[in-house]
Amino acid sequence: MSSACVVRGEIPAEEFALYEALSSLPDVEFEVERVVQSGDEAAMPLMWIRNADSEAITTAFEDDPSVQNLTLLSSFDNEHLYRMEWVSEVQVVLQMLTNSSATITDAYGTDGRWYLRVLYPDRDALTKTTNFVDEEGLTFEVTAIREMEGEPAGFYGLTEPQFEALSTALVEGYYQVPRETEQSELANELGISHQALSERLRRATGALIEDALLVGAVQAKQDEP
Repeated sequence: MSSACVVRGEIPAEEFALYEALSSLPDVEFEVERVVQSGDEAAMPLMWIRNADSEAITTAFEDDPSVQNLTLLSSFDNEHLYRMEWVSEVQVVLQMLTNSSATITDAYGTDGRWYLRVLYPDRDALTKTTNFVDEEGLTFEVTAIREMEGEPAGFYGLTEPQFEALSTALVEGYYQVPRETEQSELANELGISHQALSERLRRATGALIEDALLVGAVQAKQDEP
């Protein structure tokens, strides 16, 4: 039996949700906190919307046929948390949640595109989604696949050496204040040069941040010309 896998992919907004809202608010960020199925033809997400005031958001959503039942839950400065229903152009998401038993862990929308991270129980479930997309003439462009197997490193998007460097640094007190060890001592323990350790820690930290916090935002920035 194949293991679970984490898939990153992109969907153009015109084939998904909030195309009109994303078009009318081009500099605004839409980040889904959670998405669940709501009936056979709708999905209900909790969504953070950043860099726009609530009045502009309400106006944009009133003109967007893909959404209904918009409710503002809370606001913090320029961040607003909404609950809503997506009621059109969400076939791919519904297929993921139902027929493929997938979990959408991240969804980030900006500038006419949605960036998704999806946890599939196995490769066969991912194949169901790709087959559905092909049959329906839709788009789900897979940009990365990571198998969830083996050592804990793979779960967090790290290589084995990166995981070893981070875990050793943590155990030895490198991240304590004040530090209980220095990079030179860690490098000696790991049998690598000080420069190699510094680079390994930097790449590992970047991988953790991207994987855990900034999936959509990072990908969107990478796609900019």
